[in-house]
Amino acid sequence: MPPPSVQWLSLVGTIWLQTINGANSDFPVYSSQLKDLKSISQIQLNFLAFASDAGKLFGWFSGLAAIFLPLWLVPVIGATFGVVGYGVQFLFLESTRLSYWHLFILTALAGNGICWINTACYLICIQNFPSDSRVAVGLSTSYVALSAKIYTVLADAIFHPRLNHNAKPYLLLNAIVPILISLLVSPFLREIETKNKARSSWGFMVMFAITLATGISAVVGSFRSESRGHVISLGILLTAPLVVPLAMKYREGKEELWWNRRERRVHDITVDEVEIGERVMDLEVKEAGAVDGKVEGSVEVGGLQLLRKSNFWLYFLSYMFSATLGLVFLNNLGQIAESRGFSKTSTLVSLSSSFGFFGRLLPSLLDYYSTRSGYMVSRAAFMATLMAPMAGAFFLLLNPSRHFLYLSTTVIGACTGAITSIAVSATTELFGIKHFGVNHNIVVTNIPIGSFLFGYLAALLYQREAEGSHSCRGIDCYKKTFIIWGSTCSLATLLCIVLYARTRKFC
Repeated sequence: MPPPSVQWLSLVGTIWLQTINGANSDFPVYSSQLKDLKSISQIQLNFLAFASDAGKLFGWFSGLAAIFLPLWLVPVIGATFGVVGYGVQFLFLESTRLSYWHLFILTALAGNGICWINTACYLICIQNFPSDSRVAVGLSTSYVALSAKIYTVLADAIFHPRLNHNAKPYLLLNAIVPILISLLVSPFLREIETKNKARSSWGFMVMFAITLATGISAVVGSFRSESRGHVISLGILLTAPLVVPLAMKYREGKEELWWNRRERRVHDITVDEVEIGERVMDLEVKEAGAVDGKVEGSVEVGGLQLLRKSNFWLYFLSYMFSATLGLVFLNNLGQIAESRGFSKTSTLVSLSSSFGFFGRLLPSLLDYYSTRSGYMVSRAAFMATLMAPMAGAFFLLLNPSRHFLYLSTTVIGACTGAITSIAVSATTELFGIKHFGVNHNIVVTNIPIGSFLFGYLAALLYQREAEGSHSCRGIDCYKKTFIIWGSTCSLATLLCIVLYARTRKFC
């Protein structure tokens, strides 16, 4: 039986993977430069933003692969897709032979790679922390919101600041960083069966403290010029989670030494006591399963059976009309900022990334304390409470003030991150754990569908306001878009309330 230190080392590995798994989130920073370089329209640019999400249409392949392949290999395959997708773009971006459709296909390939890394991380957290799966998944996935921040900081530190809107530095980082981290953590990525859960409490408390410090550092860095010092501080904070498995390894060494000195006591352990201990462990796992109960009458639902469930469609559409809509907003953030005459796009992207990080972390914090008090927070109710302020933030964007642009970006970033994080445990709560790898990848197909619909609509309205020009200037460029998005997000709130009303008796 592997020691707890190995169990927690696997969590650190998923944290590092999630930190770099949002390579597509830096697209708004260099989208304007890409638009000028390739002489493409706003509609074509939106299709490129959609391309990364389109890769998720085939994300269920990663769920099937995780059944037959060792888990450490799954993220390596995903990162390899990113090497090809972004690497070819980096090498041939300025070549006329790299057409628009080449860019689209390569971006979609890289987007599919994200699903492979996500699937491996989710399964490791669920398997290795059965009694705290929500907390582990939420803690791990919160770091993906930092990806845009990490890539913009690295681009600024490694390349000259004046190149901060140049596409090539970001494409290079998007290609090489994920594969390097995947190879680095691959020895830690394995499913572990453990009986020892007594140390989970202090381990998560330390992890939360480190995570909060990381988020605060990211937010502070968003409001000032980036520096190498900021890169170093973020690097230290991202390696800090290693403190937990190292401390456990030290404690295990002391315990082993103590047990070696008390060999008589070891020999007194009977087979009956071992069996009792195993039964106690089984009871703990069952109790954990009760905490992570499934709404569908605790019945496992898998694959295409999802499509026959009314709750699935309420969940699918409310997700698409809220979190996916938020992702579309973030993908268009570069053009939105440019239309308002705001040149510091990287600042806005960094800000949304930092607050998205806190948004993703919030559910795991609440789950950590609620499960220990014996109370389970309904996923549907939690998501509905986040969709309402998000809808309001879209309407606030109708005000031309830059302060409202900052405020709305932080609210949308935080709520999008939180809903995305909650959705992972909502899938297991609604449809069980057995088919999670395939189920959740079916759920997230709403992202490419929503990205296409809402992104295309925004691009059409933008082009109409531009009146044939290459770019649009002024508040009217996105005025109708924000009204539609705000109304759609309000509908998502209503759908999620209906989902909660249908499932509350099981919560």
